[in-house]
Amino acid sequence: MPRAADPASKIREIYLSLPDTKETPTWGSPHFRVGDKIFGGMGEEDGKFSIGFKLEMEHADALVSSDPRFARAKYVGHKGWVNMDVSAVHDWDEVKTLVGESYRLIAPKRSLAKLGAAPQATTSPRVSATPSKPAAKKAPAKKPPAKKAPAKKPPVKKGPAKKAPTKKNASNKNASAVTKSRAG
Repeated sequence: MPRAADPASKIREIYLSLPDTKETPTWGSPHFRVGDKIFGGMGEEDGKFSIGFKLEMEHADALVSSDPRFARAKYVGHKGWVNMDVSAVHDWDEVKTLVGESYRLIAPKRSLAKLGAAPQATTSPRVSATPSKPAAKKAPAKKPPAKKAPAKKPPVKKGPAKKAPTKKNASNKNASAVTKSRAG
């Protein structure tokens, strides 16, 4: 790989060499996306220039616990994101491998197909002594059974309010009843 003038140029070259990638300014520093998803970034972290990427959880745990160049990324470290101190990089092929793992974890299938890679992540030789468990496949989410809508009751028609019987009303009713009975 040709030697870059500075680490930032080398990092850009590695990230942008992968299919469907672009650089975007996000949260005040350069980040690299495949499609709309971030798969890496670079910037100053705690006074050190670092690069960030996502790794398989076991791989991230192994690197963070055994190599002082690596630290969990703030806010997303619990999801496998790791920062690497750029001042300690001696092997850019190692960085390329780690960035490739991040890309494989984040990239959509159509981008992976352009890469010609299987969707499985590559692990660095340093961690290969630890057997890696295959990721458990999640069962598709089951939809709850559709609830039947309650039967609608026909609207109740309300007529004019009935008046309470008064003496005058009562005598009118009696008179009409008497009239009806005489007619019949």
